[in-house]
Parts: sequence; C-alpha cells; structure tokens
Amino acid sequence: MTRETYYFNDDGVIPNNKLPVIMYQKVIDVKDASDWLENTFKKNNWLNNWRDIVLPYDHFHSNTHEVLGLGRGKVSLKIGGVNGKIFDLNMGDVLIIPAGVGHHSVSAHTNYQFVGGYPNGNDWDLKTGLEEHERTTILKAISNQAIPDKDPIFGQEGLLFAKWKI
Repeated sequence: MTRETYYFNDDGVIPNNKLPVIMYQKVIDVKDASDWLENTFKKNNWLNNWRDIVLPYDHFHSNTHEVLGLGRGKVSLKIGGVNGKIFDLNMGDVLIIPAGVGHHSVSAHTNYQFVGGYPNGNDWDLKTGLEEHERTTILKAISNQAIPDKDPIFGQEGLLFAKWKI
C-alpha cells in the first residue's frame, strides 16, 4: 500500500486547506470493496455513509472533512480546484479530503462506486466557490473543523495524525 499527501492552495474560488489530502492506494484488493470500506469507516466513526459517484463539478464542504473510498471500478477525480491535480483511482484507493478542498469527477463514465463518510457522522454542505460576501464566514468554518478522533482506515494510527496538525 502506498500512502501520500498533497497540499493545495486557495485559488480564489476553491479555498482548499492548510491540511493535506491523504491518499491510501490499494488499501484492499478484492472484487468489490464497498462493504469492507463502509464497515471500516463505521468502525472508525466516519459515518453518515453513502454509496454513489462523485459530482462532475467542482465543489467542497466547508463544515466537515470527508473520506472517499473507491469500492468498485476506476475513476479520475480532480482535487484542489483549478490548479489542482488529477488522481486516477482504482478500486481499493481511499482519499481523506479536508474541509474546503475542491473535488470532482473528470471521468465521462459512471460505472464506479465510492463509499463516503464524515467524522462523527457530520452533515455536509455543498459549496461551489467563494462569493466575496461569504468568504470570511466560509474560511472561518473551514478553519474551525476539528481533527477527527480516528483515521477512517487505521483508527488511532495512519497519516491523519502525523500530517493533520492545527
């Protein structure tokens, strides 16, 4: 398994975060990893789970962090806004996305399935950019997000505790 981190700067539309995106590649190698991913997320208190595709337009969540585990298929996501990076993901890959970090699918197909979740089962909002009149409020909301108690895959271990420092 490969473990990597990626940092993205505010591009004026997508705020991103000083915390890095964490990618775990090949967490599990089975035919369909969705059940395993969802059960692991639940065990580590990343709840409010869903199974679906990722939206095809750039968006972020200002009120929670998010985990995405690819349960089936292959997909390309762009993370980090206009100056971000395209990630080619395969079944069993996991992304931990800090609040404020832009993400969207750039694949033309929808024959894949992510399992998503949020620390403590947080509700999520859907933001597509920073309007000047709400910039301060949104940036404050993003910076107020606590570090989760557990990594969604490794519980008390994992890169989350080594790399996510406030």
